[in-house]
Formats: sequence, C-alpha cells, structure tokens
Amino acid sequence: MANPNKRKGTAWESAVRDYLNTAYGLVDSEGAFRDPFDPMNIRRAAQEGARDVGDIHAVPFILECKDVRNPAVPTWLRQAEKEATHAGFPYGVVVHKSRGLGVAAGRVHFSVRTWTRVRLALGRTTAEMRDRGFTATVRGLDSGRWYMTLPLDRFAVLLADLRWVVSCREVR
Repeated sequence: MANPNKRKGTAWESAVRDYLNTAYGLVDSEGAFRDPFDPMNIRRAAQEGARDVGDIHAVPFILECKDVRNPAVPTWLRQAEKEATHAGFPYGVVVHKSRGLGVAAGRVHFSVRTWTRVRLALGRTTAEMRDRGFTATVRGLDSGRWYMTLPLDRFAVLLADLRWVVSCREVR
C-alpha cells in the first residue's frame, strides 16, 4: 500500500474492528473468529466505489472510520448514513480516532436523527442516553450540523444493548 494516509485509515479500521470483536468475545486469543459464520461478527467491508458500504459492518451499524487531524463530522455523518443505506443497514455512524489515546477512547459520532432512532429502539429517554455518556455538539441553527458523540468503549455497550433488544423483538 503506497499511500500513507490509506495505510493510516486501514490501521484505524482494523483497530476498531479488533477492539469490538475482542470486547464481545467473538475472537479467540489469536484473533480468529470463534464462529466464522456468525452474522454478529464485526467485519471490515470490501470497498465498492460509488456504492461504498462503509468501513466496518457491526450489525445493525455501519461504521465509517476516520483517522484525520481536522474533523468534518457533519460531512462524514452524511457519508456514513448514505453508506448504511447502500449496505441495507439501519444506522450509519462515524468513529473518529482520538490522537494520543487508545482505541477505546475513539469518538463515535451520531447524527441527531440516528441518535433519536437508536434511543427510541432502546426505549430510552434523552436523560438516560446522556447518562450513557453522550455529549451534544450544536453548531448554529442548522440542525444538520448537530451531532451526538460517545466514546468507543461506551458504544460497545450500546451496541450490545441494541442487539439484545432487537433479538428479543424477533423472538416475540
């Protein structure tokens, strides 16, 4: 891989994938999937050009991973949501690397629309979501530029909770 920025991005995507798979116990001590056919495994997606499907698939989320110094979160969120639609997933979020900190400190950004849909799916209040560690960024009057942020380690808990809620609904 000749492009150093591409190499950085790929390394960040792999680190996020490995962190989440380890957090869920989906991989063994060697990093191999315990069940390679489990649809809940968190995987890096193949790039598909104009119909890109995101960097990481963590059902029901598409994760768009960014390892850059200057954030453009609202633009990235639009990209993540478009890629989630291409992949047939309900939610698209951005995972931005926090400089000088470990993977668990990465910042997961949600558009207000996605955050609201996740909150409703979990049956949580705004206060309960704030207690989970969400912070809001509000820029001007254009709500399209507003977003909610959560550390990656707390996102891992939210993802587990959402997967549990969805699985319970499927059993009914």
